[in-house]
Amino acid sequence: MKHSLPRIVLIVILLLMSACTSTTENNQETSQTVTTAPDPFGKYEEPVSIRIATEVEPNKSLLEGETLLDNQYTRNIKERLNIVVEYAFKASSAFDYQQKVSLAIASNDLPDAMIVGPIELKEMYEADQLADMTDVYNDYASPVIKKIVEGTEGEALNSVTFDGKLMAIPNVQLQADGIHLLWIRKDWLEKLNLSPPQTIDQLEAVARAFVEQDPDGNGAADTIGLAGPSLDGRLYADFLHSTNNLYGFDGIFAAYNAYPGYWLEKDGKALYGSIQPEMKEALGKLRDLYLAGLIDPEMAMRKSPADPIVSGKTGMFFGPWWAPYGPVGEAVRHDPEANWQAYALPLDRNGEYRPHTSTSTSRFVVVRKGYEHPEAAMKIVNNLVLGESQGVFTTDRGPTEYPLRMTFAPQDETEYEVEALRQVLAKTRTAQDYIDKSEYKLLYYDAGNIHLVKAEPYDQYDIQYWNTQQNWAMWIRAYALMVGGSPLVDNRIHGVPSITYSQTKTMESRWGILQKLEDEAFLKIIMGMAPLDTFDDFVEKWIEQGGAAIIQEVAELIEED
Repeated sequence: MKHSLPRIVLIVILLLMSACTSTTENNQETSQTVTTAPDPFGKYEEPVSIRIATEVEPNKSLLEGETLLDNQYTRNIKERLNIVVEYAFKASSAFDYQQKVSLAIASNDLPDAMIVGPIELKEMYEADQLADMTDVYNDYASPVIKKIVEGTEGEALNSVTFDGKLMAIPNVQLQADGIHLLWIRKDWLEKLNLSPPQTIDQLEAVARAFVEQDPDGNGAADTIGLAGPSLDGRLYADFLHSTNNLYGFDGIFAAYNAYPGYWLEKDGKALYGSIQPEMKEALGKLRDLYLAGLIDPEMAMRKSPADPIVSGKTGMFFGPWWAPYGPVGEAVRHDPEANWQAYALPLDRNGEYRPHTSTSTSRFVVVRKGYEHPEAAMKIVNNLVLGESQGVFTTDRGPTEYPLRMTFAPQDETEYEVEALRQVLAKTRTAQDYIDKSEYKLLYYDAGNIHLVKAEPYDQYDIQYWNTQQNWAMWIRAYALMVGGSPLVDNRIHGVPSITYSQTKTMESRWGILQKLEDEAFLKIIMGMAPLDTFDDFVEKWIEQGGAAIIQEVAELIEED
């Protein structure tokens, strides 16, 4: 009995030591799990669901038999990341998407993640609806995305920084997306013995010839000189929507040195482009063109201005370099001899090309406050950029239906690629020379495949010098770059920026009213429903209804800089 107690005590001590050792090992394992470095491309062990909002484009990039919930993109995201994409709501147009986003914000019934513009971003921040994305960006943004975002000299990150915190993931868009070139049926020009129009007067003459001289050869007066915006389109890009304005009249305004919707600086003063004298002159010319039947008579009534372009009934339109991904590509599919070419035209009275230029970022991925996996949105974006660089998405329109799709590209990507591909075609460089240029995500692939679709002579880009059927997706990409991008490389671009690309305080309450006033006044003038002199009435009303206060606020931005 005397030895029993010590033995029991010894056993207890040994058991306690064993338990402590086991606990220490478990704690070490847990600690190791917790401190594992975040992986931008890491796959979740268990499925993670994310509900997003999306805009469904009219010409989908989905393959036959696919749906929004089950397609090459959602399957890729599930396979690589174990993220299951669901949809809180879908919209059939940009206008519809905007309305649904506004309703979701107002009702505080938010998707887990969605893409918004600068107005909605600020509104959601002030309503305390956003997840703080500072750590998500720092820990989970891929090296390529960080290189692109941080290559904007702080502009992109500053656009999403509130009180020192990153409240969204900013896109980075190409500078070229904000320059709206003149796309022309060159085969129509050649048939009618015309040259690309250098001036506004020459543009008017070409439009008249396209309308009156039967360039499509069907014996009917059914052709359109110049396309116009759609029912929910814009007459011009503005400081809040500075890029990708298909079918607007940006080039005509620029030829008059008029910059509607832009904030300008002259002699140290802030000016709003839409109320300047140059604007009235430009509106007068558009009015003349429209009433003469040289602009699409169904302008602002068509659901899709692309339809008469695709069917071979339109001779000119304004749009970005990437138009082959849209109406131009479909037009060539319909008619393989449709020779659409892009031009940095028309010029202003001084013979210069002076388009407005865009901000580096205008779209943002936001995540609702309280969503358990905010990094999932960042991973989906990482996966998009990686997938595009690897060419894993099979489509000739780009991954337009990819969840949370935004542009992430160096601002000079279009121009850089054009010059690089020219060197590859001239055999002075090879694809291997660009293998380390990962921020130019498609360059290595493009350089290795350009010869599949480009026929000799390699420095001529008319439609007859392309093998369109060899690889349709590659042709779309190469044609957009070499036809749409070349004017940006071969011409001196005197870009005109806006002083600001975001809203001031008074804009938050008054801009919607002022924008409606502007849109209605200008559309009525162009379409002949109001005299040109109503422009002066518009200017007075614009100033009285909040414009004066906004001009002062923008002026203060100049002083701060």
